[in-house]
Amino acid sequence: MNLFARPEYESEFTLFLKQLKQVDPDLNHRQRDGRALLWDKNPINPDEQQRIASSQFKRQPYAYE
Repeated sequence: MNLFARPEYESEFTLFLKQLKQVDPDLNHRQRDGRALLWDKNPINPDEQQRIASSQFKRQPYAYE
C-alpha cells in the first residue's frame, strides 16, 4: 500500500490540459510539427561538416600577463 498514491487526484493543470485537448484535438499534431521545425534537425552531410570546420578560425590560447 502506497501512502502517497492519490489516483483520484488530478491537478488543475492536468485538468486544463485535458480540456484544451478536447477543445482542440489537433493540438498534439501541431506541437509535434513545431518541435520538428525548431529541434529535430536532419544530420549534416560530411562535406557540410568539413566546410563548417574549415571556416572557423583557431582561437589563441589565453596569455597570462
